Formats: sequence, C-alpha cells, structure tokens
Amino acid sequence: MSGGTRRAIAAGCRYDRPVTDADLPSFPPGFAWGVATAAYQIEGAVTADGRGESVWDTFCRRPGAIRDGHTGDVADDHYHRWPEDVALMATLGIDTYRFSLAWPRIQPTGSGAVNQIGLDFYDRLVDSLVANGITPMPTLFHWDLPQPLEDAGGWLSRDTAYRFADFAGIAATRLADRVPLWITLNEPFVVTALGYALGVHAPGQALMLGALPTAHHQLLGHGLALAALRAVGAHQVTITNSYAPAWAASDSPADVAAATAYDTLHNRLYTDPVLLGRYPDLAPLGLGPAGLDCVRDGDLETISAPVDALGVNYYAPTLLAAPQDAALPFQLQPITGYPVTAFGNPVVPAGLTELLTSLASRYGDRLPPVYITENGCSFDDEPDAAGQVDDRQRISYLDGHIRAVADAMAAGVDVRGYLVWSLLDNFEWAEGYHQRFGLVHVDYGTLRRTPKASFGWYRELIAGQPRRSG
Repeated sequence: MSGGTRRAIAAGCRYDRPVTDADLPSFPPGFAWGVATAAYQIEGAVTADGRGESVWDTFCRRPGAIRDGHTGDVADDHYHRWPEDVALMATLGIDTYRFSLAWPRIQPTGSGAVNQIGLDFYDRLVDSLVANGITPMPTLFHWDLPQPLEDAGGWLSRDTAYRFADFAGIAATRLADRVPLWITLNEPFVVTALGYALGVHAPGQALMLGALPTAHHQLLGHGLALAALRAVGAHQVTITNSYAPAWAASDSPADVAAATAYDTLHNRLYTDPVLLGRYPDLAPLGLGPAGLDCVRDGDLETISAPVDALGVNYYAPTLLAAPQDAALPFQLQPITGYPVTAFGNPVVPAGLTELLTSLASRYGDRLPPVYITENGCSFDDEPDAAGQVDDRQRISYLDGHIRAVADAMAAGVDVRGYLVWSLLDNFEWAEGYHQRFGLVHVDYGTLRRTPKASFGWYRELIAGQPRRSG
C-alpha cells in the first residue's frame, strides 16, 4: 500500500486531541492491539464462487426474523473490497486482526468436498495481512453453520462436532504456517441461548432449556477441532466466550439464586469444562446430579485439552431477579444509572475489570493468558456536512474499557491483547444494519468507508504504546 493511500485514509479521520502517554496507562511491549470482524457480518457475496448456504442465509429469509428484512447478502462486500479494508487496518496501526472463516465458503455443505476458491480467498487475505505486519487471528466458527448440517440436526447432533473438526483441519492445513493463534468457537453461549433456546438468532429454534445439548456438542467440537489443529501444526489454540458479570437485583435469597443460575449458564457452562475438565453444578438450571445426558465417556478429556489462551468478549453486566414464571430460573432486569449505547447496553467499564479479576479468582493457575477478543459499542454515527463522523461517545467508551483492562492487569490478570469490535459498521444479526459498531462508517448504499474520529483516536493510542522489539 502506498504512502499516499495511507495519508488519504488518515486525513478522513481527524482527531483533534492526540493521545499521549499521560492519557492512558502504558501497556507492555508485545501487547496485541487489534480489531475484530466476522465473515457473515462483512463479507457479502453469499452466492459467489461456490459458497454454500448458511443458517443465517436461511434465517434472513424468514419473515420478521431480521429488522426491516435486512440480509447479509451484500453486507460490506468485504469479499471483493478486502484490499481496501486491509489498507484501513494498516493505517490504523494494529498488529492483530481477528476475523472468521466462513465454513460454507470453504466447505459448502459442511462436509465432503472443499471449495478451493473459498480457501484461496482466505489465503490471499492472510498473505496480505502478514505483508502489512498484521497478525491474523482467525475464528473457525462465528455462527454461520452450513445449512445442510443444520438440516441434519445442527448443534443438537453430536455428528456436527466431528464435521467441525474436519473443517478445522482443512483450514489449518492451508493457513497454519502463517497463523500463530487460532480461535475455535465464538460465543457458544449465544448460539445456544439465542439460536436454539429463544429462537431470535439462526437457526431460530425455541427449545428453552432443551437447547442445552448444543452447549456440549459445541464444546466437543472445540476439543476435536483443537486436536485437528494440533495435528497439522497449528501453533496456539483458544476458544472465545462471551462473559457478563451476573449481578443479583437484591440481597434476597431468590434474587441471589437467580444470579447464580445465570452465572452458571452464561459464564461457567462454557468455561469450566475447558479449564477444569468438568461441568459446573447444573442444579440451578433444574438438572439433576447426572447433568447433561448427552455427555459420553472421554468427552470431557477431549474438551479439556490444554488451550494456550482464553478469548474474552465483554459488553455489559447482567442484572438478575427471581423469575415470575417457571420458563427460566432467572429474569433479566434493566441496569440503570449508567449511560447506554444505541443498543441499550449500559456502559460499565468497571464490569470488565470485575469480570477479569473474577476469572482469575475462579480458575487460578488454570486460567491461561487472556485476550479481549471483542469489546465495543453501537452509536448512531453518521457523517456531518463536512463528511466527518464525530463519535466521541465511542471514544469515551473505548477509553474507559481500556483503562479497565489496565486495572485488571495491575491486579495481576495476565491480559495479552485488546481487540475492538469492530473495524467496520456491519450486519448486526437480528438488528440488520441498524446498529453501528465500527471504527469505520459504511454507507450501505455506496459501500464507501469513512474512518470515524474513534479510528484516529485508536490509531494515536496504538502509536503511543511500546512496541514489540525485534
């Protein structure tokens, strides 16, 4: 990328106050600064070059499933515009880019034949990242399950875990020589809770607690994929979970029990098996001593094979009260007294410090190094008359949460990197294109990229941090 291209991008994202060493804590040399995206949210080109259909393609066609009938058919057209997006990342100065591999682009039916054109796309992307000094951090599964696998049972079927391991081996055989850290799954809790329990995400099943087998099968898929990755020379492997501190609405025993049940479901169910080799006590969720009846001998040994890091996604805490009915053992309550994002999430940076220190306390020396693999916010960002996007609310949000990471590190938590969600405004799942999380504004009519003020702020922050030597 030419220097002129870099200067042209930088000129579009003025930030009037440079970040200095006094503004934010200094992080250790080698601390990873980056951004994150997901294939279905940015790539578009859903029928191009042999890509198969995913559960999200199907779900988007369901009447009323997505706000205003939006789809990911075009999204940001990253599939065709990726060189422009890599140029943006190079100008931003990041050293790590987390993205996901679209399973149906590489293996259209989820099993069997490989679509070499799809693999070629990611091969070119990884080469370009490396050439620009950006470390690729691919996620193997960010929710876009091939539809034929869903037709055969999806994550309710144990077989999907084995198909996922096959896919992991295919991807790593092609890319592992340039990828130092792989993420197997992104937020298995969300897939179980929103996709299979409540039905507000793809595949749109509403099984409530009957969705719990999908938790185990995803974790089994993680363990099998980890083994497949190691077998073809992958260096480091992790899993990314979403976490939310579970706050009881009061000190009443019923509200405390509700918070315990939610903490078990959201936080512990997807982490205890990986780090401790066992499931937490599932009695708060109404399960008996036998726990999940889909667990077979040897599964937990597979799931608990050592990982090299833990990916942590954080957006907000959750406030819990005793349920008003028997459908679930908790009821979510609004958190008041904090600013809110356009998504309605409370802005609670201290919740990230609480989360990280509680993980360290809970898992002790079983907790590997941590990466903040997603943290970000949606605001109603639009260019002004001069074409600038002044998203100072996002700058304030990122400032607070980066300080929260520093506080956790000062308390002894081994955090190795921080990745902003997201590089680009994109398709925000059931919300369609109504929520803008990007450091870069995307005009969905023209697909023009406009770096926001937060882009300039983050660039200056990164530039002021110690860099890795050598």
